[in-house]
Amino acid sequence: MNQQINSQSQAIPHLVGQGVRTLNIAVLPGDGIGPEIIEQALNVTKAVCRKFGHKLNYEYALVGAIAIDQTGEPYPRATHDLCMISDAALFGAIGDPKYDNNPSAKVRPEQGLLKMRKDLGLYANIRPVTTFPSLLHKSPLRADLVEGADFMCIRELTGGMYFGRPQGRSEDGNTAYDTCVYTREEVERILHLAYKYARQRRRKVTVVDKANVIATSRLWRQIAQEIAPQYADVETEYMFVDNAAMRIIQCPKSFDVLVTENLFGDILTDEASVITGSLGMLPSASIGLHTSVFEPIHGSYPQAAGKNIANPLATVLSAALMFEYAFGMIEEGKLIRDAVTASMETGIVTEDIADGAKACSTSEVGEWIVNYVLR
Repeated sequence: MNQQINSQSQAIPHLVGQGVRTLNIAVLPGDGIGPEIIEQALNVTKAVCRKFGHKLNYEYALVGAIAIDQTGEPYPRATHDLCMISDAALFGAIGDPKYDNNPSAKVRPEQGLLKMRKDLGLYANIRPVTTFPSLLHKSPLRADLVEGADFMCIRELTGGMYFGRPQGRSEDGNTAYDTCVYTREEVERILHLAYKYARQRRRKVTVVDKANVIATSRLWRQIAQEIAPQYADVETEYMFVDNAAMRIIQCPKSFDVLVTENLFGDILTDEASVITGSLGMLPSASIGLHTSVFEPIHGSYPQAAGKNIANPLATVLSAALMFEYAFGMIEEGKLIRDAVTASMETGIVTEDIADGAKACSTSEVGEWIVNYVLR
């Protein structure tokens, strides 16, 4: 890969593409089904570049359990260096049972994920929650509640309790403590991002906190109230996290852009993800100060690794987010979305969403989408 490329990804997607471009991508397959689903997403990326005349440069790197096995580190320096000189990173999944089932393991794959977030400055996790007509019957909620639901969860990713210090246990082991810390800069950064995305959508921001109890939440609400007048064209509502958890179930269509802190966002995004009917359909983007990372929200699913049965659509849709958010290529991203929708309507899907009909393999789904793109 050309070592002179600019590593600074755009934190906000451009609204207009910039013609023929050179795309420099770090490819991080990771563990479990990661290599299989990444292969299909990369094939779709190649097809889109061929269709639109873009040049694609890509290079593989290790992350997760496979990185520990080969280098002793879950996020090796070589992987970080590659990400830093890339325009974007396409990431599969992290996790392996041999570490999950070993409580004495000093190094774990998930540590690589936290290190990647911190070192790349991945301060915002973006999870679009969109329903698909062919999957409405699989949602745990009534179809009339979820049909047409389309909102975006923005989770602050590098602050809060996950990174606050001190953290630990007392000498006798009977007391544990975690520290939740947020600075004005961290809160302002994520709120401005939420408002800018809302301006590209339906112009509504829901700020989720627990300001009636928690000091950091009171800082969030104070800063949000200071910033909101700068976006007078966007409706702002404030909601306690427990109320937000109920509203996601009761009326998911009432949300447009939901923004919150790290711990609350971790919980609410998982809750929101299941209303669509399948975890295998949801992509995400982690927006960074340096290079942004695009990945499916599901895990490494080690039981399916190597069997060519995993659903690649969330990873393919993550590639669509990459075109849109990292490169400002809206038309390219839309083509991928159209291809995914067409594959589902045609029944070209893997066993997890085949619903008793003939199931296709991971590679068959990927090949069908590639052919759709090229047609």
